Amino acid sequence: MIDECHRGSAAEDSAWREILDHFPAATQIGLTATPKETRYVSNIAYFGEPVFTYSLKQGISDGFLAPYKVIKVHIDRDVEGYRPEKGQLDRDGNEVEDRIYNAKDFDRTVVLDDRTKLVARKVTEFLKESGDRFQKTIIFCVDTEHADRMRLALVNENADLVADNPRYVMRITGNDPIGQAQLDNFIDPESRYPVLVTTSRLLSTGVDAQTCRLIVLDREVGSMTEFKQIVGRGTRVHEDTKKFYFTLIDFRGATNHFADREFDGEPVQIYEPGGDDPITPPDDIPPTDEDGDPLPETPGQDETIVAGPPDITIRPGTGGGTRKIYVDGVGATIVAERVEYLDEDGKLVTESLRDFTRKALKKRFASLDDFLKRWKATERKQAIIEELEAEGLPLDPIMDELGRNLDPFDLICHVAFDRKPLTRRERADNVTKRDIFTKYGPQARAVLDALLAKYADEGVLNLDDANVLRIAPFATMGSPVQLLRAFGGKPAFEQAVHEMQTALYQEAA
Repeated sequence: MIDECHRGSAAEDSAWREILDHFPAATQIGLTATPKETRYVSNIAYFGEPVFTYSLKQGISDGFLAPYKVIKVHIDRDVEGYRPEKGQLDRDGNEVEDRIYNAKDFDRTVVLDDRTKLVARKVTEFLKESGDRFQKTIIFCVDTEHADRMRLALVNENADLVADNPRYVMRITGNDPIGQAQLDNFIDPESRYPVLVTTSRLLSTGVDAQTCRLIVLDREVGSMTEFKQIVGRGTRVHEDTKKFYFTLIDFRGATNHFADREFDGEPVQIYEPGGDDPITPPDDIPPTDEDGDPLPETPGQDETIVAGPPDITIRPGTGGGTRKIYVDGVGATIVAERVEYLDEDGKLVTESLRDFTRKALKKRFASLDDFLKRWKATERKQAIIEELEAEGLPLDPIMDELGRNLDPFDLICHVAFDRKPLTRRERADNVTKRDIFTKYGPQARAVLDALLAKYADEGVLNLDDANVLRIAPFATMGSPVQLLRAFGGKPAFEQAVHEMQTALYQEAA
């Protein structure tokens, strides 16, 4: 059984192929998420047509893989191009060649520093607006030098968190031993840092980043195989950290690959050995992108190894690479932005978040009565939210749009069934007005009042979890055992909380 068979075993003259040829009588099964079919190497030529295919769409539908949304960002310089003014000088005082530079040039041959800063600012704004600036994030850059400039721009945009821990933003590339030493920490779900990682190709293959929630593309991706591998960095579901979906922010149009029928389809054989005029693969042909730059064949191998100390910005003419032109003061703005979501057929569609959520909820709940019955019958309300997340419908994005002071109950009723929502504070006040706690003693009433306030302020749904009594403000009221005793024991405490939850949603019953 050959895992990742698109690597060594795909090439006819590889050492791996010698091993397989040595055991011709054995049943040989090749496994890969990215079949390789080029003029020079072919999985199908050796293994035959695929006997089983499990698509990304099916994996998402079955709940094994995380769905995604795509934010496409268009920058004026990318759309319109950049033509220097007459006599425009670069950072070193040399005149910039008079021609139109476009997205393929930016950060490869010409560097517009304002564009880099704009990308870093947009990514930072997204994280701030999401309410979670500690989402594990990979920013794919053109090369290692671009990755270092992006790291610096992100450091400047997130100076507060970098001051707390310099590892909040790091570059992890092949020429940076300091960054490479942090790779295991980045992919470790138990490790908080690094959080934002800039790279070129080091993290596009062979890295199991289970908790990666955001992938940023600031370079073109010419290879469909590499694009699939990059998307694969985000598709892992991680239940412990409630990671059930991820986001792609695309600045370079790389996600146009989603519209290609080859993206999630069957591989097509290109190279066929034998025949009257066989295409014989030349020796040691390295895989390349559309610009002819080499792609990594070994997990963890970066495309460019530049000599020199780590974390030092590579200036024009150093490192043996193409001389880059640095132009300052050009400016850059975002001229358009659109969000696309994965529909039921596994296709990306441009649709408002509210419309997308409404359709998805109505497929889950046939009617308002259907939802109300389900909500009322489920003692642990959070379970409904978790089920929606597992099905690829997290409520956090729509909560950000409509306001985080809404109960998920009101959000669902409002978005799916056009019911006027109440805020959590309004629901809590309604319960207080009904004065339903009079049958309890002073200490038990104080606990229930505090639970109600916690619901109003923080939106806690699992109020019957006795562990909540270990935190503020309950810790100042007495020990958990003492507080439970005020109700007559844990079952009575849970019953009291269930009565309170029923009262919270009473007018909708």
